[in-house]
Amino acid sequence: MLESMGPLTGSPWIYAVVALSVLLDVFLPVLPSGVLVITAATAAAAAGTGAATGKVPADVPDILVLTLCAATASVLGDLVAYRIGWSGGPRLDRAIARSRRLTGAQERLGAAFARGGGALVVLARFAPAGRSLVSLGAGAAHRRVREFLPWSALAGLSWAAYSVALGYLGGHWLGATWLATAVSVAALFGAGAGAAYLMRRGPR
Repeated sequence: MLESMGPLTGSPWIYAVVALSVLLDVFLPVLPSGVLVITAATAAAAAGTGAATGKVPADVPDILVLTLCAATASVLGDLVAYRIGWSGGPRLDRAIARSRRLTGAQERLGAAFARGGGALVVLARFAPAGRSLVSLGAGAAHRRVREFLPWSALAGLSWAAYSVALGYLGGHWLGATWLATAVSVAALFGAGAGAAYLMRRGPR
């Protein structure tokens, strides 16, 4: 994957591709946005190591910019889904009522906000499709944006920082190889599986 993305990871366009992928995966959870972020961070780590030894010139992507780009796109995607849920009307309400996952997410989110916190929003960002369920559910339940937005921002930043750190550390320790990417992606999926398990348990 690193070889096929070589020209892209060495270009400022990587930021646009990452942002678009992260923005859209709230609607298409099958998009490999996490894998893309990890791959870009792995390439950045390899470029940094090469530059330090004088073998490879330092090049984009920049780790901080990559993290902020992914986090910002995550929040924007959440807000779009939230707005769709807010203005969805009776058709969306019926769809939520027919979906046990959406109904459950809506109930757990309401309970979380009632306790004065929205940690479920952060947890859902790591779970497969959890971001979609929570963002749509918060909008459909007409939760106030000031209740939802700070938690969405924390969720986006946490997920972006975790994904970038996985790729960057994997690239430093294992080099720009498929093994580094595979180990980092496995760690990301492991966090997602753990988050999904905690979401299914619901509030205690």
